[in-house]
Parts: sequence; C-alpha cells; structure tokens
Amino acid sequence: MAETTYSLLRFQEPGDSKARTGLLVDDRVLPLDGDINSLIEHWDTTEAELDSLAASAGADTGLARAAVEILAPVEPTQILQTGANYRKHVIDLAVAHREPGEDAEEVRAATAAMMDKRAGQGTPYFFIGLPTAIASATDDLTLPSYSTSHDWELELAAVIGKTAFRVTPEEALEHVFGYTMVNDITTREYVFRKDMPAIGSDWYRAKNAPGFLPTGPLLVPAKFFGDPQDVQVTLKLNGQAMQDESTQDMIFGVAKLVSEASQIMPLRPGDLVLTGSPAGNGQHWGRLLQDGDVMEGTITGLGTQLIHCKDETTTESSKQ
Repeated sequence: MAETTYSLLRFQEPGDSKARTGLLVDDRVLPLDGDINSLIEHWDTTEAELDSLAASAGADTGLARAAVEILAPVEPTQILQTGANYRKHVIDLAVAHREPGEDAEEVRAATAAMMDKRAGQGTPYFFIGLPTAIASATDDLTLPSYSTSHDWELELAAVIGKTAFRVTPEEALEHVFGYTMVNDITTREYVFRKDMPAIGSDWYRAKNAPGFLPTGPLLVPAKFFGDPQDVQVTLKLNGQAMQDESTQDMIFGVAKLVSEASQIMPLRPGDLVLTGSPAGNGQHWGRLLQDGDVMEGTITGLGTQLIHCKDETTTESSKQ
C-alpha cells in the first residue's frame, strides 16, 4: 500500500490568536500537539505517528483548509541566506553591470568560465537574515517609503531537521527535515553602502524589513519532496512570469550549502538555509515592486504564494 503523502503547516482558527501546527492531507488540516520545532526535533519518534494519522484521514477529518488562516510554516532561530548561487543569474548580473565599452558576449563567456571554476573549487556566499522578517505566504507586503527599489527573489529553502555541525556534503541531506518556499525581498539601493564602500554589502538594511521574507505556505518533509536539484522555481508579477528556472542551475546544491554552512556554526532543528534566487529579478527586468503589484510564487510541490504589495504611505493612509 502506497504511503499517504502530507505536508506540515502552521495555522490559526477564526477568532483564536493561538498558532497551531497541523498536518495537511489533501485539503484537510489535522491539528497536532506541540510547536513545529519540537515536532521537527523529535521526528524520529513522531514520524510513524504522523504517517499513521495521515493514512487514516478522511474527507471529513480535521478542519477544511479554507476555513483556517495559514501562517508561515516555520519558526527558525537562525536564517542563513545564500547569494549569487544560480549560474544564469550571476552571468546576467555581470553583463548588466559591465564597464562601458565592454562587449556583452565577452563578459558573458568570461563570467560563465568563472562560475564553472567556482562550482568546482569555490565556496558558497552566506549572510544572516532575521526571523522577524518572516511573513506568511499571503500576508500583504508593505513597501517601505524609504526606497522605491524593492525587489523579489523567489527561493527554495531547506529546513534543518537535526543539529548539523561540520558535516560533509555526503552527510548533509540526512540533516535536512524538509523544504519550504521563501521570497527573499531586497531593497536594492541599500545593498552597498555608498558612505563606506570598503565594508561592502549591507544585508541588514537591504533584506530585514518586516514582511521581507514571505515563507510557505507548506513545509514538505524531505521523503515526500524528491530531488531538491530538480524542481522549478517560478515567480509571476501581475500574471507575467519573471522568474522561471530549474534548481538544476544552482552553482552549489543543497547538500553543499548545508555542509558549508555547518562548518562555521551549528545548524539547529527548524533553522532555514536559503539556496539563492534564479535569474529574473526586478533589477534584471528594470522593473521593481510598486504599489498594487501582485506576486504569485510557486516551487514544485510547495504550494503557492500570493503576495499583494502596498506602499507604506498607502497603508498608513488607510489606517487613518
């Protein structure tokens, strides 16, 4: 008999402010005891129980998905973000930022060769995000009034299942509980400090405003997700596809990312390791986020995000 597939989520019932963990089977939400991180941490003892619960679920079991509010499915203590990890994305950026007089095709070829070398000999580029930036897959995104250069970056994220510290790439996926989807919103003009150029990137200001990390809706256990290096990442802006790339284009795969991240800091159950964004962000298209925009994000097997963008000034006016 085939195993019943399911995913995990966090939700609230109408009129109740308490966040709960749930098992999603088809369109039914089965409430669970305990928080999501405890469930992840004790997966070795809870997996069989949840497998059995999912197998016994019927059309009237639990709650209808449409009747509850779906929250972000994870509560990480640590978030590691990955920069410049899609080959085509990096090449496009290099071409876009080439010096005056440089030939586009020559820059493209040189960058491609550099990426090939980096994949074989280099290491990933990490920086740290804040859990306070996390929002649900349907929360409105308030675009801060201090900039008009806010951009999208849809990404696959690995959710750590058991503590990983200095693990090898061969061991790394054993420490991954499952996968979720994030949109790593970025304020482009804040990425590089003009007043302190020698310091480099300022990811704190560029990426950590409230709601800048829409996450979910689902957390899919690794055993149901399949190969993380063979899923499609697609973001549509107002119905038009802007990002549409396979994770096969990653320079460093999930196993390498988790392994390298664990060399410096222990990764704990529930932590997120973002894997970078493919080509097609707003900077590439010359079209950044605006009031009224709607972003629809999908990654194979991870559900759909639907984010409505609102200017901060518009949001404040509506409160008055």
